[in-house]
Amino acid sequence: MSARTHTRPHPATTGGVDIRLRWWALALPALAFVALLLLILNPSHAQAATGDPAVTHLVERVQELIAR
Repeated sequence: MSARTHTRPHPATTGGVDIRLRWWALALPALAFVALLLLILNPSHAQAATGDPAVTHLVERVQELIAR
């Protein structure tokens, strides 16, 4: 004779833990994505800082050495 299984009257829960995101947890990444997308689409608005010519020259020399 087979045993009968008992069914629960309501679905099982995970212990009552309710996790909710704050509004800024979704808004800040979305805002950062939009800002970066706008910079990619129109790079003329991205103001690059002018560096020291010696640093620029050094970086160019390092790139030349790596390319060899």
